[in-house]
Amino acid sequence: MLFNSIDFAIFLPVIFLIYWFIVNKNLTLQNLMILMASYVFYGWWDWRFLSLIFISSMTDYAIGLGLNKSKSKKKRKLLLSISLLINVGLLGFFKYFNFFIDSFIDLFTTFGFSINSRSLNIILPVGISFYTFQTLSYTIDIYRYKIEPTKDIIAFFAFVSFFPQLVAGPIERAANLLPQFKEKRFFDYDKAADGLRQILWGLFKKVVIADSCAKNVDFIFANYDTLSGSILFLGTIYFAFQIYGDFSGYSDIAIGTARLLGFDIMRNFAYPYFSRDIAEFWRRWHISLSTWFRDYVYIPLGGSYVNKLKRIRNILITFTVSGFWHGANWTFIIWGFLHGLYYIPIMLLNKQKKHTGIVSPNNLFPSIKETCQILTTFFFTLIAWVFFRAETIQHAFNYLTHMFSTSLFVFPENQKRNVILIIILLIIKWFHRKKEHGFQIDNYATFIRWPLYCILALVILNYFGEEKTFIYFQF
Repeated sequence: MLFNSIDFAIFLPVIFLIYWFIVNKNLTLQNLMILMASYVFYGWWDWRFLSLIFISSMTDYAIGLGLNKSKSKKKRKLLLSISLLINVGLLGFFKYFNFFIDSFIDLFTTFGFSINSRSLNIILPVGISFYTFQTLSYTIDIYRYKIEPTKDIIAFFAFVSFFPQLVAGPIERAANLLPQFKEKRFFDYDKAADGLRQILWGLFKKVVIADSCAKNVDFIFANYDTLSGSILFLGTIYFAFQIYGDFSGYSDIAIGTARLLGFDIMRNFAYPYFSRDIAEFWRRWHISLSTWFRDYVYIPLGGSYVNKLKRIRNILITFTVSGFWHGANWTFIIWGFLHGLYYIPIMLLNKQKKHTGIVSPNNLFPSIKETCQILTTFFFTLIAWVFFRAETIQHAFNYLTHMFSTSLFVFPENQKRNVILIIILLIIKWFHRKKEHGFQIDNYATFIRWPLYCILALVILNYFGEEKTFIYFQF
């Protein structure tokens, strides 16, 4: 079920009314209601893959209890290995089986060998990368004695399948979200109102910004060899805002929906295109995933507490694996590797934590230095986005070659509408950069707020057309 669909527009109010007016007096019934709603939400796409969520949930629920009972290091390692084997095994089969088979065949073909093989027509279950990482963090944290396992099977199953963030995150940690299923929840008008504002803002970013940019991006990347370098450069900018509007828009809707039900889930984006270096960008972009890889890949490899050569290795492995997480294509691996290369100089100079606060917190506009830093960081992310969006590595290199030609300096025509939309988005976000989201206007007077709600809703309805899926559904 898509957030930007009529189905969800009916589904959410029904769940909201049942949740707060029928089962609100019993915590177990509330959790059961969320569990059932989550399975309906996910099963709406393909009910057959509900079995995968059930297997992951049951596996890690049982292993969590087993880890808590066992004092033997060997047995605990065995239990954790089982969890990793089942979860990563399912993820690997559905997401990477054909990739490895095809890469194996291509390798032998390069050396003149002919191999006959059939790729399986495997459908990638929506959201498998997200809920797999969420449930894995639960068993790993129990293994590390960071959290206690829950005996409440309904609460645990609801935690794994929580429908607002089930399909595309944020990837929640059990330490934050699971305890909220164990506490009595009361309706909070202010929290619910802000949740609705964030949902509205998320729909604006998805329907108006991302979907508008998508049309141009698809055309430009498909016809790059016939277009000027300036149009190709705009194409990369459009894609940067398409993927940002699409993914952060999803996160806003997820966070807002969770708030309607009395939950607080983690922030996933914090104005990443205002970052002054790549390290800051990754503290602000897809925060739930970047912190997951930090805690469960980078730090176990040794993190920063090793010599410089090993630190470089750790950075490159973490970013490359992060790229591979996004999909079974070498373009994603190159994208991740590039960001690793961007990060290394900052790390070697020990400046990765130089920019931890909001840019220009006390000024109306950024300084010239900050502006240059922001534009430079954005430029390097654009180069990497070309690989992320391209069909193949060759496609990406050809695109960049055409882009950095003399036609880069030709004025692009007929591109006003999307450029204006992006500028409007940036202006709104700049003046709300101290807030959790771009439409957090609860401090505005009533006679200002309500016209703004109506204007934004009308703009969304004006742009609303075909229900377009979210980019990160494929990951």
